[in-house]
Amino acid sequence: MKGHFHRLLLVLLLSLPATPASAATPGGNHDPFAGTWRLNAQKSRYPRGECPKSMVIVMESAGEGIRYRSETSYANGNSSRAEYNAAYNGKEAIVMGSAGLLLPVSLSRPDTNTVVAKYHRGLQVVATSRRVVSKDGRTMTITTASPDKSGKNVTSIGVYEKANDVAGMKNEESR
Repeated sequence: MKGHFHRLLLVLLLSLPATPASAATPGGNHDPFAGTWRLNAQKSRYPRGECPKSMVIVMESAGEGIRYRSETSYANGNSSRAEYNAAYNGKEAIVMGSAGLLLPVSLSRPDTNTVVAKYHRGLQVVATSRRVVSKDGRTMTITTASPDKSGKNVTSIGVYEKANDVAGMKNEESR
């Protein structure tokens, strides 16, 4: 009976899907990117006049990647939203926005606290964002390189703080 139990346990363990080391923190905790993140405009650096008034990003673990949603409002009163599900395998994923389809994104994960997002137009990468979560898990810095309206490459740095609430955008919308 004891041998049967060990064989059954071994079969169960071998049949579980393998979780990539990059999907969780070394201690086996959840993905450090998962949660609600709010832009701290004072700590962020954007080209003049381009810093959003507010931005909330909600990311949830989804299989081998994430489910991403964002809500952004600007000083001129405009707002936008984007969402997608993407794996960390470098394959393009469809991005839906408030105005319909946006540029597709591909994600890679060089380490537990870093994700590189590349936005594509045809076969060309037109923007790259490097997302890094601090070791304490409270701050995420997103450094994005993309062309401005004149075609000159510019860099923006968004600093986000992890929100304590789990409801994310629902709480943001009620403010």
